[in-house]
Amino acid sequence: METAYLRSFLLVVESGSMSEAARRLDLTPAAVAQQVRTLERELNAPLLARAGRTVQPTGAGHLLVTRARALLRDVGDIKALLGSDMAGGELVVGTINTALHSLLPDILARFVKSHPGAKVFLQSGTTSTLYRAVEQGELDAAVCLYPNFTLAKTFDWTLLREEPLVLLVPSRLAGRDPHELLRTSPLIRYDRSLGGGKQADRYIRAAGIVPQERFELSSLLAIAMMVDRGLGVSLIPDIASPLLEGQRVTKIALPMPSEARRFGVLWLRASARLRLIQGFVESANIVIASKKTSRKV
Repeated sequence: METAYLRSFLLVVESGSMSEAARRLDLTPAAVAQQVRTLERELNAPLLARAGRTVQPTGAGHLLVTRARALLRDVGDIKALLGSDMAGGELVVGTINTALHSLLPDILARFVKSHPGAKVFLQSGTTSTLYRAVEQGELDAAVCLYPNFTLAKTFDWTLLREEPLVLLVPSRLAGRDPHELLRTSPLIRYDRSLGGGKQADRYIRAAGIVPQERFELSSLLAIAMMVDRGLGVSLIPDIASPLLEGQRVTKIALPMPSEARRFGVLWLRASARLRLIQGFVESANIVIASKKTSRKV
């Protein structure tokens, strides 16, 4: 069975159209249709059915979708293990949202420069969901926070950045006492279901502050925009995001020690894509080092 035909079938299912799949594959619709018919003959089952202007998988087609994805991933793993795809390969990386808005674009730019043939697929989620996905082999690596428990020996981890808590305030309030601002200004909370939000909540409790809560959000960019509009202040991790530079906000250091959010890359030591993962981690470390150097200049 041709793996290329399986890829074509999956693309038809994803796009719902033979013509669209053919466009993406740079083939004719007739060629894609012929590949699907070949699969149907080999498997002795109809795989696609027309539904108006689109095509949808049949019952047998739905079963093949799941198995085909797993099979193609296994083929990729075999190529990686045998070293027959040194310049390319596929890497599925999970990421928390704050990484998408901060370090990840620079890391990916560096990675694709050193691995021009590699294909990277990104999936976003919380640290807990990303951890489980890496554990189950659904992700090759995750850019996330260090879990709130000891990692099993099957995992590897590299720390990229530690992010202490800071108080984000409108620029006109720079220089004011952070605890006084937390007591008197509306608080835009960072979501307490997330690691950084939990750390902020623990700090507020330890400081004995009863805040005037206004909003609770999971997006740090949205929080920064609301602080910029004068809607309140927020206790957040000190992220390195260029998106904050466009906001009229200031970060104020806190008078009490705070937990630092440990931000890095997580992967399985025995991954079949270890070579690509190591290249990704190396790219991340180079980006982090360059940012440290630029701050010193």
